[in-house]
Amino acid sequence: MAVRLFSIIILVLLIVVSKPVLMNEILDLNDGDGYGDDLLGRLFRQDYSPPAPPPPPPHPPSASCQDDLGGVGSLDTTCKVVSSLNLTRNIYVAGKGNFYVLPNVTVNCSFVAGCEFGVNVSGNFTLGENARISVGSFELVAMNAVFGNGSVVNTTGLAGDPPEQTSGTPYGLDGAGGGYGGRGAACLVDDEQLPDDVWGGDAYAWSSLAKPLNYGSKGGTTSKEVDYGGGGGGKITVMVNGSIEMNGLLLAEGGDGSPRGGGGSGGSIYIKAYKMTGSGKISACGGNGFGGGGGGRVATDVFSRHEDPKIFVHGGYSVGCPSNAGAAGTFYDAVPRSLIVDNLNMTTDTDTLLMEFPYQPLLTSVFIRNFAKAAVPLLWSRVQVQGQISLLDGGKLSFGLSHYPLSEFEVLAEELLMSNSIIKVYGALRMSVKMFLMWNSQLVVDGEGDRNVGTSVLEASNLIVLKESSTIHSNANLEVRGQGLLNLSGPGDCIEAQRLALSLFYGVNIGPGSVLRGPLENATADAWTPKLNCESPQCPEELLRPPDDCNVNASLSFTLQICRVEDILIEGLIKGSVVHFHRARTVTVPSTGTVSTSEMGCTGGVGRGQLLSNGIGSGGGYGGMGGHGCYNGTCIDGGFPYGDADLPCQLGSGGGNDSIADSTAGGGVLVIGSLEHPISSVSVDGSLIADGGSYGDKTASNPFDLYHLGGGSGGGSGGTILLFVNTLSVGESGVLSSDGGYGYPNGSGGGGGGRIHFHWSRITTGDVYQPVANVQGNISIGGGLGGNDGGDGENGTITGRSCPRGLYGIFCEECPLGTYKNVTGSDRSLCFECPADELPHRALYVPVRGGITETPCPYKCVSDRYHMPNCYTALEELIYTFGGPWLFGLLLLGLLILLALVLSVARMKFVGLDESPGSAPTQGSQMDHSFPFLESLNEVMETNRVEDSQGHVYRMYFMGLNTFSDPWHLPHTPPEQVKDIVYEGAFNRFVDEINALATYQWWEGSVYSILVFLAYPLAWSWQQWRRKMNLQRIREFVRSEYDHACLRSCRSRALYEGLKVAATSDLMLAYVDFFLGGDEKRSDLPPRLHQRFPLSLLFGGDGSYMAPFSLQSDNTITTLMNQAVPPTTWYRFVAGLNAQLRLVRQGRLRAMFRRVVTWLETYANPTLRIYGIRVDLACFEATGGEYCQYGLLVSSAGEPNYIRFENAGTTTQQVQHTSNDDFSRDDRASNSREFASLIQHRNPEKNIIQKRSYGRILDLNSLQGFNEKRDIFFPFSFVIHNTKPVGHQDLVGLVISILLLGDFSLVLLTLLQLYSISFVDVLLVVFILPFGILLPFPAGINALFSQGPSRSAGLARIYALWNITSFVNVVVAFMCGYVHYCSNPNTKVPDFQPWNMDEGEWWIFPAALVLCKCVQSFLVNWHVANLEIQDRSLYSNDVVTFWRS
Repeated sequence: MAVRLFSIIILVLLIVVSKPVLMNEILDLNDGDGYGDDLLGRLFRQDYSPPAPPPPPPHPPSASCQDDLGGVGSLDTTCKVVSSLNLTRNIYVAGKGNFYVLPNVTVNCSFVAGCEFGVNVSGNFTLGENARISVGSFELVAMNAVFGNGSVVNTTGLAGDPPEQTSGTPYGLDGAGGGYGGRGAACLVDDEQLPDDVWGGDAYAWSSLAKPLNYGSKGGTTSKEVDYGGGGGGKITVMVNGSIEMNGLLLAEGGDGSPRGGGGSGGSIYIKAYKMTGSGKISACGGNGFGGGGGGRVATDVFSRHEDPKIFVHGGYSVGCPSNAGAAGTFYDAVPRSLIVDNLNMTTDTDTLLMEFPYQPLLTSVFIRNFAKAAVPLLWSRVQVQGQISLLDGGKLSFGLSHYPLSEFEVLAEELLMSNSIIKVYGALRMSVKMFLMWNSQLVVDGEGDRNVGTSVLEASNLIVLKESSTIHSNANLEVRGQGLLNLSGPGDCIEAQRLALSLFYGVNIGPGSVLRGPLENATADAWTPKLNCESPQCPEELLRPPDDCNVNASLSFTLQICRVEDILIEGLIKGSVVHFHRARTVTVPSTGTVSTSEMGCTGGVGRGQLLSNGIGSGGGYGGMGGHGCYNGTCIDGGFPYGDADLPCQLGSGGGNDSIADSTAGGGVLVIGSLEHPISSVSVDGSLIADGGSYGDKTASNPFDLYHLGGGSGGGSGGTILLFVNTLSVGESGVLSSDGGYGYPNGSGGGGGGRIHFHWSRITTGDVYQPVANVQGNISIGGGLGGNDGGDGENGTITGRSCPRGLYGIFCEECPLGTYKNVTGSDRSLCFECPADELPHRALYVPVRGGITETPCPYKCVSDRYHMPNCYTALEELIYTFGGPWLFGLLLLGLLILLALVLSVARMKFVGLDESPGSAPTQGSQMDHSFPFLESLNEVMETNRVEDSQGHVYRMYFMGLNTFSDPWHLPHTPPEQVKDIVYEGAFNRFVDEINALATYQWWEGSVYSILVFLAYPLAWSWQQWRRKMNLQRIREFVRSEYDHACLRSCRSRALYEGLKVAATSDLMLAYVDFFLGGDEKRSDLPPRLHQRFPLSLLFGGDGSYMAPFSLQSDNTITTLMNQAVPPTTWYRFVAGLNAQLRLVRQGRLRAMFRRVVTWLETYANPTLRIYGIRVDLACFEATGGEYCQYGLLVSSAGEPNYIRFENAGTTTQQVQHTSNDDFSRDDRASNSREFASLIQHRNPEKNIIQKRSYGRILDLNSLQGFNEKRDIFFPFSFVIHNTKPVGHQDLVGLVISILLLGDFSLVLLTLLQLYSISFVDVLLVVFILPFGILLPFPAGINALFSQGPSRSAGLARIYALWNITSFVNVVVAFMCGYVHYCSNPNTKVPDFQPWNMDEGEWWIFPAALVLCKCVQSFLVNWHVANLEIQDRSLYSNDVVTFWRS
């Protein structure tokens, strides 16, 4: 081998210095094996150096046009060759004119080898149609040139001698083709020689590539006697200053040899012009023969080419070996500086030699296509082009010598494009391009295992793409670099080497079905094999802290490294023994991707399994102990664990040793990231596996089909998966596996599990915490199955970096809810339970970003209505701020009393002495003059319009309830009492106008209907306001607008007098008084009191709280009654009756009227009988008999109870209680008969014809049959009703103030309580009747601070209405609380936590509010009574005391 190495060095030196060496000198270096002698001779007997250019021969004298060429004309003007010529010597034509070879003319000099025909004219050259020039060498210099259709310049096979010191003509009798631009083919190959090792004539004249001027070489022969080889191609030179029209043929092809001879090589064609057009043919192809001749050389230097003529330089066809044609020649285009090697789709094993590439200037592009096979044979060669190198359609390019991979080669270009092509490198390759694209192509680097050969480096600054099963293969070290994208597109694309490194890319995409592999699978014996660190228990430092340069270093442990790559996408397979991803940003493994080091570890190793004598073995150990192997009761232990679980980086161990062919291997090492440069993000939906090998994987598809074997080794242990990452995501389909392999089923042990470690580089804590891992897939470190009981390998280890406080586990998750962790570590037990006594009963523990590190553990209330820190409601916070429920209640009560006292003092200051401070006075002169039930007393003291009372004739009451649906109206028929003083027709018109005025507008009733549902007190106020306005319109009409045309009195019509409209103060009863005008001259008018008996006096009001019954006794009635009763007696009677009537209330009329009847019989009638009159409670029916109005029937003291009413005007107003049926119809019929039977009791002086209207006196007996229908609001009459005066007025006002403030406080507390449930509940309670729950307070304050008893009493009634209306809002509050309570039945009730809506005491505040409102109502009732009844003797039980007052 030393002799061989020395000979190789000498050969290299000889090639570099380009010195010729004799064959016998080379053969002296042979080491004696015979093969080297022949091979070295074949390789190096050729002369690759260009010969020294010979001096140019002097031009011979020019031939004459006419004498030598038989033409016409002159060479200095125009010379035309008009007939064919047969030349026997070289001819040179020169002149200043034109030179034409006319059509169909032939110039032939084919009988003389190398015959030259030169033309040098200053004018134009034309080769006419079908003209032909056949010479060995044709040289043309002209201004312009035209080669007509069918014209031919043919030098095929007519070459002269090739240059000296060249070996274009093959040696021997092999019948090989001649060589020139490409080698000639040789068809004789023995068993010791490859097709690449033999060729015919060699290539030469590489230096004249740009301007070829050499002859082609002759083909070889197979006979010593006869030369069967074809001649070499001649040479053609065309140089014109102008344009070339090329429609003919320029042929410098090699001559065809006979079937026993090789074809000659193509010759030379050189064309130089400014412009070339036409569609002719230019060919320097090799000749056909037993071995095809090599192609010649063509070069063009044409600035502008149009309609490119076809140019051919392919090798000749080989009859002896059809698949090995002659090598293609070269075509050089000087304008784009491109070199084309094209073999016209003829397959060949023969090379076109590419020698030293020019540097000044560089070639722009190199094309090797159509099965052309090019070679760069010179060692240490650099192929540098300015543009692209393209290998297309079966093109092949090789570097170096196949049996001597000693050198490094450089390729520098902008682009390297390969399509269905092959590049082979014997040695090492350093490639630097911007773009490297492969389509169904191969790049093979063969270093033959020689460590002295450097690492191959493929660098593409922009893009490397492999598609359609493209392969980059190296049996040594390979480094692929780039600054852009590396993309292995799909199935079959592969980059593999014994040690492989990818570096500096922006992104690496391993497409589905693509493969990155290092080391090689099934590597040959001559491949360089990386040494694994199997026997050392120490962790290789470069796996934890790798160097930053990313260069391939044989001393490093990894076999496949991806370094300094931004993003790595793995949809295919990455497989290696020690796989390392270093200084990357993201690694993504979709569901189709796999990174595997399975079965790529050690076959022995530190934790190797042991073997019994029969071959049964135990499992290898690493993360877990290997399973033991047993046979016939004899057992051996498995391999022991080794390495550091917290930072593992060792290879898995096998189940045997290196000496056993079927020994299993452990898993390899997969390291992603490093200690100093972790990966930012790793996403795994595919597989990261480092499983140990199983016995039988190499020999059978199913290892449990091996029962026929005698024994087998145990399973290999799992390897290492070590991740230095910031964040990890493992999808549902993701797998991280380091399982042990299973052993031989007849007793071998399973391999132990490997080790998986997650070294989190940055574990954020606190508010910036982000989960480091999201694991949904499977992570496995199980031991392998063994072939005996207990023979399974132990599980391996899964560890993570120690977690900071608040986090635990392998993936540093937040401690479970309700726990905290205040120490560093990963164990679950370090998360301690939070103290239970620090958690309020309405609170839940809440997760905290980054985990909980200290106590107390953070929590939140179960609902937003509770407030931190004690999870109290807003109400509870208020209560407990002031010391708890009881102390808060006492403070609130004290505050209410204090505020009430302040209000009382302020009220007394504001109101003054308008209200009597004590009991009502006993003197009538001291009575208040504003109350409706004392109006008769007030009117008596008035002296104005007494004269009107004297002329009063009749009082006619309005019918109707004076409501929006039933307004006031008068009957059209005048009463009998006024028929003598009115015109009936005019009276009817008067009634129509009055009724029209009394009718309400539709919108007034609509507003009232809306307000009834929204706020009844406002509806009542609205109704009273509209009633007042209606009364004012009617009175104004009668007083000022009506002309009193219905009256007969001229004086009344003239003075607008005689009619007067008035109403009770409650605006429910109205009437029209008729007065005499003074000019009637009637002595019987006006009638006296006794003539009016029985006299009906109707009550105002309807018995409701807001409008109690009252007797309206104005000046007219008072003056009339004074005819029989003294004024003071009548005043006292009216006051006492109104005091009794105010106690009557709807729904209880029968009981209350009994008291009134009793009072009349006990107090009133005994006194009034003295004056000859009697009063009875009566009900008066309208003409239709549907309704009844209550009032007094005044009659003489001697009249019976049942009488017929003389007063035809008793067509009363319909009673407001329209639903009341006071009597049955049978009672009415009986009454009618009784009234008719009493006519004889009438005064015979009365002759007036009267319209009958019936009523009934209500006594104790008739009230027994009195029935009243009650409406739905009847229960409220028990809460608000008119009562007798009770207590001291100021004291009652003080208590009302306290309750009013208490009511408002309870309202606020209730709303605060509801707010704790839901703000919607607050809105519902407040707006179910808009602000109904809040308005009682301002209404009460307004009533308390009003001046005057009458105004205060009226506002107090409004206050009472608001108070009772707010019950609806309180009921809604009850319902909200109840619904919430029922919807939370499992609410935890504390030992003592009242005042909250979600527990059993939800009803306290609403109930207290109801109670407070009820008490307020009773007190307001008393307060109103105290204001309205200032003379309490009106309720005296002593008759004498009553009348005396």
